[in-house]
Amino acid sequence: MSSDRKCDFCGSSIDSVNKLFSVDEVSICDRCVSMCHGVLEKQSIKKQKEEFSLGLSVPKQIKEYLDGYVIGQDEAKKAISVAIYNHYKRIDKPSFRGVELEKSNIMLIGPSGSGKTLLAKSLAKIINVPFAIADATSLTEAGYVGEDVESILSRLLSASDFDIEKAQKGIVYIDEIDKIAKMAGSASSGRDVSGEGVQQALLKILEGADVYVPQKGKKSATSDNILFNTSQVLFICGGAFVGLEKKEEKSYKMGFLSNDEEKKQKPITPKDLINYGLIPEFIGRIPVIAKLEELTLEDLVRILKEPKNALLSQYMALFELDGCELVFADEAIELIAQMALDRGVGARGLRGIVEQIMLPLSYELPSLDNLTKCTITKEFVEGIGDALLVFDEKEEQNDDKEMKIATAVV
Repeated sequence: MSSDRKCDFCGSSIDSVNKLFSVDEVSICDRCVSMCHGVLEKQSIKKQKEEFSLGLSVPKQIKEYLDGYVIGQDEAKKAISVAIYNHYKRIDKPSFRGVELEKSNIMLIGPSGSGKTLLAKSLAKIINVPFAIADATSLTEAGYVGEDVESILSRLLSASDFDIEKAQKGIVYIDEIDKIAKMAGSASSGRDVSGEGVQQALLKILEGADVYVPQKGKKSATSDNILFNTSQVLFICGGAFVGLEKKEEKSYKMGFLSNDEEKKQKPITPKDLINYGLIPEFIGRIPVIAKLEELTLEDLVRILKEPKNALLSQYMALFELDGCELVFADEAIELIAQMALDRGVGARGLRGIVEQIMLPLSYELPSLDNLTKCTITKEFVEGIGDALLVFDEKEEQNDDKEMKIATAVV
């Protein structure tokens, strides 16, 4: 090769580079090859980012989507959005530039009805990897009556149409995780097969291991088992952890912190969960802890009206199918939210309250001819007044026009 040969891209001489590649009269040096490779790699990553999760390419967009279904709980939604985004990057490139990308499982903690399960169900609508929801209350230690922990992976396998490659890149939400907390005194009273025993059984699948999973049902000598690697499976755990706040308060009695607002803002730590009954090895495999706050009156009002599948919107659609426009007065909506707040049932209790309020109308109104509009008033919700009914004046009316419809007291 001629000593005066140069790189046709950067002009570097053959003596100043490690390697010069030549084809006919065209040459390129190793540095330009590395640069071109880097450009192509960045373009490939950018393209994958654009195609990621139905166009939801960044955590901010994932959170904005969740905002359409879950009211409030911004911090929890941010934590989940980042976890889902990183999960997609990790399953595409488990190792990048010599760095192995490990998963970060998530713990969602919040009172009943605060939106933990709804967050999981909303995620299932947007992600393009297998997603499964399991309930920890049915799990027991292997060999006892109940479901083995491997049944969680069986659900994931089923969600992927038994495609093992897809299933090993999926996401699992385990609800009611607080129900497997270690029972007080279990160390001296025998085996805690549905508490600490389940935690220990979950350790291997949370961290990542090769597990034999039955294709159908529970493990048995005759069942067909599949070797399942959980290293790339993301686990999201959720639980109410009733009484955790009271246990936290004990740590303040001997200290100087007395401001209630500061207590409320204090984050939940792994030590708090260990004191509740989760073993340290279990907590160590779930590094991200996101706290969901108790819903306020304003949150409950927004939940009734704003989400894409809002409860009031569902009733409006049902009445519209009967040719009747259903309207809820603002005072009535606020009273319904206040009822749920007083009962301490959170968003989950809103449906029961609305169902009870709407039962008399749902029974009577379909039989009324020419009804065009129904307005739910505060008095109707309280059970001391009637709903406002509007009929088509052009049509001949009968005595049903003056019908009084009272609600049951809720």
